[in-house]
Amino acid sequence: MTNMYRRIRDLREDADLSQAAIAKYLSCGTGTYGQYERGIRGIPLDVLERLADYYNTSTDYLLERTDVATPYPKKK
Repeated sequence: MTNMYRRIRDLREDADLSQAAIAKYLSCGTGTYGQYERGIRGIPLDVLERLADYYNTSTDYLLERTDVATPYPKKK
């Protein structure tokens, strides 16, 4: 498992959420979401963006391009 998938799992666990709760938010099956966290299935860009919005972070943080969790300012 790469650290990106671990980071997504850790964010969910730190928020005390189940995989089922995040899968519901993403409108996907629990099995599909579990495969995202385990790195079995690639995470589509739209899902990555929704996760970043949900956890109030940047996609760069989720992708481990930075260790700064603070999101970028939104475009106006």
